[in-house]
Amino acid sequence: MIIVNVDVMLAKRKMRVSDLAERVGITLANVSILKNGHAKAIRVDTLNKLCKALDCQPGDLFEYVPDPENAQAAEEA
Repeated sequence: MIIVNVDVMLAKRKMRVSDLAERVGITLANVSILKNGHAKAIRVDTLNKLCKALDCQPGDLFEYVPDPENAQAAEEA
């Protein structure tokens, strides 16, 4: 499962969601969807703009955490 850390980066940069939305050129609603981990996909162009606005790397925004159920099934196989 992918954990979205946009809120962490916003806090580190002391930036508001509305400021990020304006800098990236996306709606507040879409930033909120992304920030809350409800996005199904993200365009590379949008990721590029997020990294530029937050002065970070993609790995600062996203983190992979193995799903406990899938990890256990893989170990048993």
